[in-house]
Amino acid sequence: MPDDDESDKRASSNGNSNSREDFSDKLKRWDMYAEISDVGSISRRYFVMNAFDGALTMLGVVIGASLVPNIDPLFIILAGLSGSFAMCISGISGAYMTESAEREREMRTLERAMLSSMDDTVHRDASKFATVLTSLVDGFSPALAALIVISPFFMVNAGWITMDVAFPASISLTMLVLLVLGLYLAKISDQSLAKYGLRMLIVGLVTALMCALVAIALGAPAV
Repeated sequence: MPDDDESDKRASSNGNSNSREDFSDKLKRWDMYAEISDVGSISRRYFVMNAFDGALTMLGVVIGASLVPNIDPLFIILAGLSGSFAMCISGISGAYMTESAEREREMRTLERAMLSSMDDTVHRDASKFATVLTSLVDGFSPALAALIVISPFFMVNAGWITMDVAFPASISLTMLVLLVLGLYLAKISDQSLAKYGLRMLIVGLVTALMCALVAIALGAPAV
């Protein structure tokens, strides 16, 4: 019996070791794909651009809702979740089709230049990897930013805070998201942190003001 137990332990240890090696191999392969396809720079652009869109879209929802007296926080949550889900699906599907078409065009150009098929090559695998990764980034970045913006209303629905606290908290979170995106852009471009951060904040404040003015012009009470 002890021999059997030792054998089981060794088998389990070997299995765990193989799993770690397999995962390590995958990481190395993905890193190689990322380098070949230059997916890093593309994903960064998708992330910032779409997180920016998601935050400002939900800011518009929050500003419009803040002008409606006694609005139920559940309506804002449902609108935010629906918008986040739609942005996620739209981003993933749209980016996948667009990126897939662009990558396929590059493969065809490379095949004509090399006078051989690129199927079953590392470049083809790298192209597929880049398409999937950029699609996921494109879809989830706006949804994540949007959920951060409406997160205070989940707290209202749970009874932890009031609507009077949730509205300014939501707007503050939007500005924080925009500031972080601006600082990230400044970091990757090696530019002034204050300059990029301030630009993002100005865009957010102008958007908030315009949303409020449009809502009031359409008859919403200026509360």
